[in-house]
Amino acid sequence: QAQLVESGGGLVQAGGSLRLSCAASGRIFSTQFMAWFRQAPGKEREFVGGLYWTGSTTYADSVKGRFTISRDNAKNTVYLQMNSLKPEDTAVYYCGVRSGSSGSTAVSEYVHWGQGTQVTVSS
Repeated sequence: QAQLVESGGGLVQAGGSLRLSCAASGRIFSTQFMAWFRQAPGKEREFVGGLYWTGSTTYADSVKGRFTISRDNAKNTVYLQMNSLKPEDTAVYYCGVRSGSSGSTAVSEYVHWGQGTQVTVSS
C-alpha cells in the first residue's frame, strides 16, 4: 500500500527559508511523477512544482526562482526547499504522486497524497 508522509512545516518570518520532506513507501516507484501542491484557507489546492524521474523539474510561476525540488534516492524522499518566503506562501503543503511518469498540474490526476504539513509565513 502506497504512503506519503510530509514533514518540515512550521512558522517562519517573511524572507526566511524552510525545507519540506516527503517520504515515500509502499508501491511508489521513482519513475512516477512526484509533485508538491499547496492549499490556503478557503482556496483550491494548487500546483507548486513537480519532479520527473529523469531529475527534471517544473514549477508554478508564483514560486519559480524561490523554490527547488530535489530527491534523495537513498532515503526515498523528495524535498521542497523554500527560500525568500512570502506571507502569500502560507498554506498546507502536500506531496502527491501520479500513476505514470508524465507531469500534470491537475489535482484529479494524482492517485496518492500525503497528510499535509502547515507552512505559515508571518510579516
